[in-house]
Amino acid sequence: MTRDAYADRCEDLFALGGFTEARKAAEAGLAELGPDPVLYRWLGLAHAAEDDDDHDADAEAAYEAGLAQWPDDLGLLVSYLELCLRADTWSYPGRAARVERLKERIAVPAPAGSPEAARVDAALGWAGRGYWQDVRQRTAAATADRAASTSHADDVAEALARGGGRVPAHPEDLRAVEVAAALELLDGPGRAPLRLVVRHRAAAYATALLLAIATNKALVLSGAVSYSVWGWIWFVPLLLAESRLRQARRLARERVIAATAARHAAAPEAGQAPAG
Repeated sequence: MTRDAYADRCEDLFALGGFTEARKAAEAGLAELGPDPVLYRWLGLAHAAEDDDDHDADAEAAYEAGLAQWPDDLGLLVSYLELCLRADTWSYPGRAARVERLKERIAVPAPAGSPEAARVDAALGWAGRGYWQDVRQRTAAATADRAASTSHADDVAEALARGGGRVPAHPEDLRAVEVAAALELLDGPGRAPLRLVVRHRAAAYATALLLAIATNKALVLSGAVSYSVWGWIWFVPLLLAESRLRQARRLARERVIAATAARHAAAPEAGQAPAG
């Protein structure tokens, strides 16, 4: 494979959250083609994305290996700077101390006012943000995830309303594969209550809430208990259904990552453009 083919493979896998697979692709490219700044950068990014101390050390090693041969490579410098900006100054003072030196090195290939400098500023736009900016970012990420979960549940409910048949999906169409995985996990006569909950999600939550309140009140009024939480057991089927939907999203992502890796592995020698 060519360098561009390996880079495309890393980019596709990284975008899907397949960081392990992206690292394997970068390592395979380096083993086949020899040292390359782009592949070193993808190797470092795929380690850094794990947000783990050991992976951060491996990311730093990848960036330094690349910069040892291409000291002015802007991609490596910016990625390394991002890693150092994220470092804890107490646990990793050496890494955090490299920030100013890396900024000075970046100023050489990306002088102030240049298009390169604008790209660097865009890449580092999050740097130096305060506590409340972090909170807002986490809140926005949580909101986006809830919206994606709701959208997924709506897609599955629609598919169940059509009869619950397996959805034919392109192996790299994440949304369709998520629905197909959910239908697979909800299949079978023993899971009919879960399918009913997913099809009528809003009504199921409202009904479970009313039943929980009524059950708790009835138990207290009967004198059996002075305080009851037993009514909340009505939410168990809903929690099981939500668990299946989350499992389906994880399974679908794994399948799409595997399909993407297989596509790139089967691509011709000249490389293949990533699918939309």
